[in-house]
Amino acid sequence: MAGHLMVVGAHISDAENMAGAVMLKHKRAGWDITIVHVTAGDKGHPTLSAEEYNVWRVNDAKASAEFIGANYELLPYRDGELKVNDESEWAVADLIRKYRPTVIITHWKGSLHVDHTNTYHIVNNALFKAGLPAFKREYPSHYPSALYYSENWEDMEGYNADLYLDVSDVFDDYLKLLKTHALMRESYASFRYYDYYEALGVTRGCLGGYRRAVTLMTPHSLYRFQRETGLLVK
Repeated sequence: MAGHLMVVGAHISDAENMAGAVMLKHKRAGWDITIVHVTAGDKGHPTLSAEEYNVWRVNDAKASAEFIGANYELLPYRDGELKVNDESEWAVADLIRKYRPTVIITHWKGSLHVDHTNTYHIVNNALFKAGLPAFKREYPSHYPSALYYSENWEDMEGYNADLYLDVSDVFDDYLKLLKTHALMRESYASFRYYDYYEALGVTRGCLGGYRRAVTLMTPHSLYRFQRETGLLVK
């Protein structure tokens, strides 16, 4: 049964890096896909100004959404300045109410990047706001059936790979998706993003018993989603 997958990334390219293969697999299975970029991530270029790099980043976001066949939203928050507050939480909560996703994927909190950690908290707090009918907003309340945290090289402190998802059938397209971003196409980044995510698919595939795989982490608390199993395409 088809559903709606929402992936919330701290910066443009985060959602695609960590969950691009998951999005492609679910799009192929008939799911709707929505990508939410909380910031543009436009302060990471070694020579371009944030204003100049923002043009690249926005164009890349559009290209990757078109490649997947996804909706995309870019929130107005500044790279490196993201705050966990009522405003940012409602910005995400309103999108959850608008798109009514079945499943949400976002960052794990154990990150070396403050924007990633803050996105984790924003999404988790937004779920409360989105799901409570007493809050009267433009769209009615909605609570997704499952939340997962995705594997990102910057978010590995305390990350546990709970689920292995076979993405062998979409992995070649995932690599093409990565190349819609200048971060992957150009040589300005100090970290070898493309090589890392290509190799990660092989490594996780070996561990999961597939040719290529990605992993997801489930919330580890008493207050957690109870219906994770069976919601993702196998």
